[in-house]
Formats: sequence, structure tokens, C-alpha cells
Amino acid sequence: MSGLRRRGLLTALAVAPLAAPAVLRAQASGGLPDRPIRIIVPYSAGGITDVISRGMAAGMQAVLGQNVIVENRPGANGTVGTTAAARAPADGTTITMGITDTFAINRSTFPSLPYNDEADFAPISMVTRVPFALMVGAHRREITDFASFVREAKREAGALTHASWGVGSSSHLAFEFVARNQGFQKLHVPFAAQAPGMQAVAAGQVDSMMLPVGGANSLAVDNRARIVALAHSQRIDLVPNVPTLTELGVPLATGLWLALYAPARTPPGAIARLNQAVRDGVRHPQTMDVFRQQAGIGEPSTPEELATFVRREREQWARVVREANITVNS
Repeated sequence: MSGLRRRGLLTALAVAPLAAPAVLRAQASGGLPDRPIRIIVPYSAGGITDVISRGMAAGMQAVLGQNVIVENRPGANGTVGTTAAARAPADGTTITMGITDTFAINRSTFPSLPYNDEADFAPISMVTRVPFALMVGAHRREITDFASFVREAKREAGALTHASWGVGSSSHLAFEFVARNQGFQKLHVPFAAQAPGMQAVAAGQVDSMMLPVGGANSLAVDNRARIVALAHSQRIDLVPNVPTLTELGVPLATGLWLALYAPARTPPGAIARLNQAVRDGVRHPQTMDVFRQQAGIGEPSTPEELATFVRREREQWARVVREANITVNS
């Protein structure tokens, strides 16, 4: 054996023990690189997407043994952060929390969407679904229930204001459905995110809002707002005395679904590992507690089940958008 080959062999043997732990870590993580995993949240801190993402991050971190961090990238009803996620390296360390708006509605409301919600992403798993609630600010003392809400909206003939987290958002479209069904006009006041809309209602600057029930209840328990109806198929434990819109004659049962996606071309092994982390992570006590406060439960799925569900959602919301003739100037 030549001196050169002997030195090469000795070098390889010397390096092997140092490389082994990294190889073992990669195998243990199912193909995920051994560094923090980033969940891009395309909305501001404090809203439902941020809250659920942080709860999910805690559960996934406990399962994976890797840091899972949340990065807020708000703007343009979720398009800024979602576009950033689509362009991230496809190695499983950057994923995004997709919601009804970013993966089912935006393609129908934006004339030119900077990402393709199907071609640019690989589905990982459904996370949870939370029902919407219709709330009014405490400053509207004359509105005590849904009937008085409709009465005042009709009497004011377009002056009653309602907040949402953006033109064409699920919050906007759900309220639009109620207004059309009940035959009243209103004034839409869009905000950049859920939290500032809630704050405006609590401060008496805007009259009403359709939003996830957990956020509405956080204001109701402090007597800063009242929930007059729930957009769900049945009453829920979080607000047991609030009637559903179905009970009140309005055929609307809707809310916000949240699901995790990775950039397209993420290796199947990484997708599988992340999917399992969601399945196990939703049972983490901290994650379950966050979901419970938002009236949601963990609903993990296979990537294929998520893809099928979202295709149906796109078709349903596209009809609502067409009927309401809503577009966003992008």
C-alpha cells in the first residue's frame, strides 16, 4: 500500500467516528436536517393562525426533539408569507400554516396570485378547524341577540360596520353571506389581521365582526363584546348558550381550517416525518390546551386526505366569491 493510500485510509477512519452522530441524527429525524424547523405564519401575532401555530409548534418540538419556531410574515391577506414559504428550500425545515384564505379563497379573489396553492406546495396534514362566531361590540347596547342585530342592521341601512382581516377573507365572505341571507346592507371595514379588527370592535370603533369563536369569547368574557350567533352545525361547550345560525334560520356552518404545508419537492421522507410529528404533537398537553381555548380539536390527516378536502373547499368558496362579486386589487 502506498503512503498516499495509507494516509487516506487513516484519515477516513479518523473522521468516521465524528461523522457517525450526525448520520444517526439524520436517520432518527426521518430525513429532516438537524436544525430548527420554521413555521411561517402569514398573519400577525395574536390572531388565530399565530395562536394555533404556536400551540402546534410546542407539540411538534416535543416529538421531533428539534426546535420548532414560528415566524410571522403578514401582508396582503396571507400572500406575503405564503409566497415566502413557497420559495423556501424544500428540505422540510421551512413549512407554513395554511388556512382557508391562503389555500382555498385567495386564488378566486386575487387577479394575480404570486404563488400557486397547489403546484407550489406539498400537503403535510390538517391541524384543526375552528368555528366562526358573529360578535358585536359592547357599545351597541341595543343589540342583545341575533334578531336585534338584524333589526338594527336593516334600520341603519348600510351604516352598521363590520370588521374583517381583509377584502375577500373568510371573515369577510362569511359576514357577506349572513347579510345577503338576511337582506341588510352594511359597511365593510377591512384590517390587515384579525387582532386589530378585534381591537377596533372592543374599542367601539367598529360594530361587529365574524371571527373564530375563541377570539370572540376572549372579548365576551371581559364584557367588551357579545356573541350573538355561532356559525357551526351545533352548539359548543366554550359558549353553550350561544345559538347557531342554523337554529336561527341561516344555513351557514363555517369557520377556519388550518393545515401545514411544505414547499413542493420536499422529500417524501421529510413529509412523512412531519406528518407523524403532527399526529403525535396534537396530543401534547400544551397543544391540546391551546386548541381547547379556541374551540378546536386536533384533526391530523394524511397528505392525500388534506389535498382532497382542500380541492372541495376551493370549489365551494369560488362560488361564494362569484356570487358576491368580490375581487382584491393586488
